[in-house]
Amino acid sequence: MARDLHPYRAEYVTNPPAAQLRQLALSCTPAVFESAPGNLVKMSRNKARMAAYTYVIADPADSAEYSQKTITRADADALIATQTAYIENIGKLLEVRGYLGLGPRAVGVQWLYTPEAANIAGMQRVLAFPVEAVSDRTFEATFRVVYTPNLAAEGMPGGQAIIVDLVNSVTYIMGPDYFGESKKAALRMLNHQAFKKGALVLHAGAKEVRVNGSAMSMAILGLSGTGKTTTTFSKQGEVTRPIQDDMVTLWPGGELSITENGCFAKTYGLSEASEPVIYRGTLSADAWVENVYLDERGHYDFDKEWLTAAEVAHHRQVLIETGAPAANVDAYASGEVSRAQITDDSGVLLDGWEFARWTGNGRSIIPMSRIEDAADLTDIPPVRSMGILNRDEGTDAATPGIVRFTSPEQAAGYFMLGETTRTSAAGKEVGKTRSPFTQPFFPLAHSLQAERFSELAETMPQVSLWMMNTGYVAGDAASVAAGTAGRKVKIRHSSAMLEAMLTERVAWKRDPDFGYEIVDIEHPDSAWLLEHVPAEILDPARHYAATGRAADHRDWVVRMKRERRAFLEHFDVREDIIAAVCANS
Repeated sequence: MARDLHPYRAEYVTNPPAAQLRQLALSCTPAVFESAPGNLVKMSRNKARMAAYTYVIADPADSAEYSQKTITRADADALIATQTAYIENIGKLLEVRGYLGLGPRAVGVQWLYTPEAANIAGMQRVLAFPVEAVSDRTFEATFRVVYTPNLAAEGMPGGQAIIVDLVNSVTYIMGPDYFGESKKAALRMLNHQAFKKGALVLHAGAKEVRVNGSAMSMAILGLSGTGKTTTTFSKQGEVTRPIQDDMVTLWPGGELSITENGCFAKTYGLSEASEPVIYRGTLSADAWVENVYLDERGHYDFDKEWLTAAEVAHHRQVLIETGAPAANVDAYASGEVSRAQITDDSGVLLDGWEFARWTGNGRSIIPMSRIEDAADLTDIPPVRSMGILNRDEGTDAATPGIVRFTSPEQAAGYFMLGETTRTSAAGKEVGKTRSPFTQPFFPLAHSLQAERFSELAETMPQVSLWMMNTGYVAGDAASVAAGTAGRKVKIRHSSAMLEAMLTERVAWKRDPDFGYEIVDIEHPDSAWLLEHVPAEILDPARHYAATGRAADHRDWVVRMKRERRAFLEHFDVREDIIAAVCANS
C-alpha cells in the first residue's frame, strides 16, 4: 500500500527550487553565509555524523542482530511524538521528493525538514535524482526521513537522537544540524533493503575506466580521509569517467547500481592542482558548502588549521553559536591563553577548546552536472576492479603501496577490517582505526557484510580485488617534511599503481607474511611502474631491511596479525575469512 505523503498537520512546500531554498537558508538557518564565489556555506554545531546518537528500534533481546545501539518501540514512540508536536506547532515542512539511483533499481525517498533545515534540504535536493528522472512510474516514498535540527531530544545523550525504524522504513532526526545525517539516513535504510534482496551497499566511490577499448567499472572503498574521492576522480587507463563518489550497490555478477546525483566531497587541502574537478565544482554557484573556513573577504581557505587570536575574535559570534564556550573564545581571542596551554602532549585540543583548530571535515555538495566528464549514469558497465584504501601513517607504517588479493575470502577479510590511520588533525581519534567495510551505515550485524561480499565475489570471477596505501611508508607527515624518514604516497603514485594494475604492466609475487600479492620490483615487467613509484613504497619490507629496521617490520607483522584476528573474531567473522587474512600465523 502506498505511503501517506502528508502525515503531519502542516503546510508542505514540495520540491522547492534551489533559489527558494537558498533564500530560506539565509533567513531561517543559523550560521549560513554567502561566499565570494556566490554559493552558501553553513557552519554547523556538529562537525560530523553522530553515530553514538543513532538508535535502531528493536527489542533489547535482539540487539546482537544490529550494528548500532537499539531503542525500544515505546521509548522511540515517545521521542517521535515530541517531534510530531514540534513540527505541527511550526506548521511548515520543506519536502524533497526524489530517488536514490536511476532505472529499475531506483528507490523513492521523501525527505521532510522544518524550515531551519533549509540548507540541508538544499543539499539533499542536489544529491537526490529528481522525480522526473524516473519517468516510468508514479512516485512512491519507499523511505522517509524527518529532520528537525532545532529540536533537542530531551533525556537522550547529547540531546540528540537519530531514530531508525527499519520496519516502516522511516528515520527521525532530532538535534543534529549536519547534512551527513540526512544523506546517510536514506542510505542506511537502503543498506537494509538491498541486503534483504541479495545485494550489498558499499561505502565506495566508483568510476568507469576504459582499457584496451573495453569499458568496466572500478569501485573504491575507503573511510573518510583515505582519498576515496581523490582516487575516484583521478585518471587511469585511456579514459576515466566518475560514476559516484560515496555509495554504490553491488549485485550478483558485478552489476552496480548508483545512489546519488552529485558529489559529497571533503575539502581540506583542496586545490585546483591536486583535484581540479572537485575544486572547480566547489566554487560553482550551485554548490552547497559546509564547515569550510571563510576569510574576511568571503573567500574559502581550504587549508585552514589553527586560528589566530584575531581570527577567533572576528568569528566570535559564529563560534559561540555553533557550540564553543563563550568564556574560552574570549580568553583565546584576548591572548589570555595560548595554543600550547590548550593542547595535550600529542597536540590534541582539550575539551572546550576545539574551536581553536578549524575542522578538517569541511564538505562541498556538488551537482553531477558540474562534474566534468562524468560517466553516463544510465549505462554503467559491470564491476571488474574493486579495492580498499588504507591510509597508513607512522614510523611503523608498512602497508605496501598496492597489493592484490588472491581469493574472495581474503578480500572480504580486508574489506571487513576497513583499516586506516587517524592523526590528531582528524580530531580526538589518533592511531590505527578499523571500521567494517568502512561502512558505519550498515544497520545489521557487521559480519553479514563479509559473508555477503564473499558470496558476491564468487559470482564475479573476472574481478580484480586489491588494497592501496594512500598514506606513508616508514614515516609520517612531519618526518617526511623534515626529510628524516619515510615516503609519502602521492596522488601521482596512486594513479600509476592503479594504471599499472589495470593495464597489466606489473609482475606480482606472493608476500611471505600475509599471503596476498605485492609488486615484484625486480621483475622486468614492473619496470614501467618503478619509473613512476619509489621501490620502498611498493615493497616496504625491503626498505625496512635496507635501513637496518628488519626487526621493526617483523614486530609490525606480528602485531597486525594479532590485532586483525581479534577484530574479525569480535565480529564473529567466518574462520575461513579470518584465515585468509592471517595467513601463516
